Amino acid sequence: MDLELNNKNALVGGSTQGIGKATAFALAKEGVNITLIARNEDKLKEVLTELPKDRKHGYIVADFSNPDNLKKQLGHKGNFHILVNNTGGPKSGLIQSAAPEEFRNAFNMHVICNQILVQHSLDYMKSEGFGRIINIISTSVKEPIPGLGVSNTIRNAVANWAKTLAGELASFGITVNNVLPGFTDTARLDQIIKIKAEREGTTQAEMAEIMKGYVPAKRFGKAQELADAITFLASAKASYINGINLPVDGGRTKSL
Repeated sequence: MDLELNNKNALVGGSTQGIGKATAFALAKEGVNITLIARNEDKLKEVLTELPKDRKHGYIVADFSNPDNLKKQLGHKGNFHILVNNTGGPKSGLIQSAAPEEFRNAFNMHVICNQILVQHSLDYMKSEGFGRIINIISTSVKEPIPGLGVSNTIRNAVANWAKTLAGELASFGITVNNVLPGFTDTARLDQIIKIKAEREGTTQAEMAEIMKGYVPAKRFGKAQELADAITFLASAKASYINGINLPVDGGRTKSL
């Protein structure tokens, strides 16, 4: 299937590891020019050298915990057809124990920075009559996940922001969708497994098997599987898919 992505330009968040990195490579394979964005310049340079050499790739160093820094690093308006918003989740913990500043910091990283990136890219998307805004959030927007109180709250804020935006931008040929990873084999999942294992007094290996048992597919997802879904949503073939929450979770989410 020709996804009609050749020579499109994409800005991919959190693209030095995990789902973000896999997405950058999946899009590049379809002929997309990639701009990586993350806070570690050494890692950005390393990923940049691994991308296909027949395209115009680059990177932006930005700290999403500081929205003003992000604005400064972005500079002039960006010529991006595709924006993949992907930022590491807030730390785990009970919501009753979360300090107010944890919510404020997470809101800045996930909502305010998403808004900055959209406004940075929107004029070009409108002028091209083509735009894809894809937010990597969590299945918690359908079912809150125990022990991830701040994340549950903020991820739902992003989902509602995105749904509102989808309605506003559809007439310009711009779609806005959310991808909801389930248990995906990334550093973030390793951290969650470690915390759960310590809390339950078991080993990380045993906890991983317990968590796989919650998934009908009986395994964790791969970052590449998320990247494939994101790449399709970024394509011309997905032009009539707009404003959705797409779980990529092996069937774990029980809600419709």
